[in-house]
Amino acid sequence: MEFIGSVWSYVVPFIVVITVIVFFHELGHYLFARLNGVRVEVFSIGFGRELFGWNDRHGTRWKVAMLPLGGYVKMFGQSDLGPDGQGADDWTDEQKAEAFPNKTVMQRFWVVLGGPLANFILAIVLFAGVFAFVGRSETLPEASTVVENSAAERAGIEPGDLIVAIDGKTIERFDDLQYVISLSPGRPLNVELLRNGETIVLQVTPDSVTETDDMGNERQVGRLGISTTSVVYEKVPLGEALWGGVEETLRWTTRIFDFLGQVISGRQSSKDLAGPLGIAQMSGTVAEYGVASLVMFMAILSVNLGLINLFPIPMLDGGHLLFYIIEAVRGRPLSERAQEYGFMVGIGLVGVLFLFVTFNDLSRFGLVDFLTRLVS
Repeated sequence: MEFIGSVWSYVVPFIVVITVIVFFHELGHYLFARLNGVRVEVFSIGFGRELFGWNDRHGTRWKVAMLPLGGYVKMFGQSDLGPDGQGADDWTDEQKAEAFPNKTVMQRFWVVLGGPLANFILAIVLFAGVFAFVGRSETLPEASTVVENSAAERAGIEPGDLIVAIDGKTIERFDDLQYVISLSPGRPLNVELLRNGETIVLQVTPDSVTETDDMGNERQVGRLGISTTSVVYEKVPLGEALWGGVEETLRWTTRIFDFLGQVISGRQSSKDLAGPLGIAQMSGTVAEYGVASLVMFMAILSVNLGLINLFPIPMLDGGHLLFYIIEAVRGRPLSERAQEYGFMVGIGLVGVLFLFVTFNDLSRFGLVDFLTRLVS
């Protein structure tokens, strides 16, 4: 019963989070399709067998399917056959006018870009909502206390020092500082700080410490050895909150690119990449801290989904956008064979990535070791 309760506490927040961000992603495609005169045949949340749905006055079938791990929007003309098995050559003039392939390259570009744009807009709104109705953290990256024999003390950081930059990157808040330090265990950093109005630059090497998560998995993180005053949340006016949402979305965009860059360069372990099971675990953990924390987590995932879909990988939105850019430059689309090969490569890359992050997730839950012992 305890296991079922634990799984349930992960599943419900996960379904809520995934449903919201996928719905808005597909809504972006839908709205831009409608704006450009494309008829949308299906708007689905989830895959597989339909659980329930309805038809609107524009002929779109809105439905919720059994597997809540994504969704899709199907536009008229995206398949080779039209209604009742019609081929494209048999379409009426009205059908040709509302078919996706018959739109200009710029119209198709905006329809595809609408999904990622919707994710960024959702993130801005969610961040702004938390800032306006709950409050925004205004904790400064100040060393209120310095732990004895810590990396900070060894480097010469003193109580009252305000850290303003690390390796040239501006540090505005304490969580910015924590993020950079945690990704730099044992790596020398140039820390710029203010002490009594004077700018000082110190070289600091964060200690490498082992952290254990809720599932018992260990990883190495950097630790500086300073603490600051308690986090204070201050509600801000709606206009300021919206701008704060934009800034927070840009901040997380930069963090995600920075993290991926460190994974590619080998400075950060690829084991920290998470898939659906990992996201479900994090959703349940974050939900325990309240609705505001879950909303913030949802906003961060929305930024992730928007960015990932912009990667120029065939099958993802970014791959379609790349094809449209090539078409605009060449004055004609790539050949069907070239596009087919591209999508085959894209499916392979996405499949490998999915298997890799799923393996990471299973490792976090200890299932890989269990299965290894089971078959050995």
